[in-house]
Amino acid sequence: MTAHAIQGVAGVLGQFWHLTKPRVVSLIVFTAVIGMFLAAPGLPPAVPLVYGTVGIALVAGAAAAFNCLVEQKFDAVMARTRGRPTVMGSITTAQILLMSGAVGGLGLAILWHAVNPLTMWLTLATFVGYAIVYTIILKPATPQNIVIGGASGAMPPVLGWAAITGDVTYQPLLLFLIIFAWTPPHFWALALYRRREYERAGIPMLPVTHGEAFTRLHLLLYTLILVATTLLPFATGMAGNFYLGAALVLDAVFLVYAVAIYVSYTDSLAKRTFRYSIFYLAVLFAALMVDHYLPLLFRP
Repeated sequence: MTAHAIQGVAGVLGQFWHLTKPRVVSLIVFTAVIGMFLAAPGLPPAVPLVYGTVGIALVAGAAAAFNCLVEQKFDAVMARTRGRPTVMGSITTAQILLMSGAVGGLGLAILWHAVNPLTMWLTLATFVGYAIVYTIILKPATPQNIVIGGASGAMPPVLGWAAITGDVTYQPLLLFLIIFAWTPPHFWALALYRRREYERAGIPMLPVTHGEAFTRLHLLLYTLILVATTLLPFATGMAGNFYLGAALVLDAVFLVYAVAIYVSYTDSLAKRTFRYSIFYLAVLFAALMVDHYLPLLFRP
């Protein structure tokens, strides 16, 4: 292979890497890994931990790239996405399909052979839920796209739990509920300050179909649901006082943001709320893991 050909291949791979949305996938993988650690009474076994993380990351990246392929017409009219390789034409549809299939297929194969079949099937269902049900069916059809489609985004801790135990009990379902309740206020904060772009793209996000005031109210209501949901791990005995304290502080700040958006909305406030929501979820799950291991640190 000539140097020019190698540069061409490297360039296409770099464009595909951009389409896998590494920052988004990193949060997905992080919550999956937390699910793995919470599933083990001590440290999780290395093999399912490592291979489960790699497999879930590969499938998530493939789903993200496929999402970009399907949404390239929408992305072209939105400021935050118009620079994607799919819009710029620096990567072809065939290349995306080939690499998404290869990366996603490799991830599923790793999960099947090195982890367990349950995790593979759940991960495949998550891929279909996000790439097909949410991206192709729900997003262009209903303002409830984020609410319904949020089920796919809430699956990573369940996948992580299944990778370690080969089973799904009530504990990972509580983690699922937290992310499921978090998704609407997270995305509606973004949709509020990007509402004109969504309108130009013809995507029926809630601020476009029902107006800003309606969305602000529902952002607040779903934040209240989220606050209640985050207390479930403590209420069921899954987590202890450390997690409860962290959750109450994080919830209080999120609730302040939600009330402020409802009472006196500005785009800058919505942007800060969106950024905080990412920090919120990461720290909340980190608090769960710290709480899980605190008794081991102080065990006599």
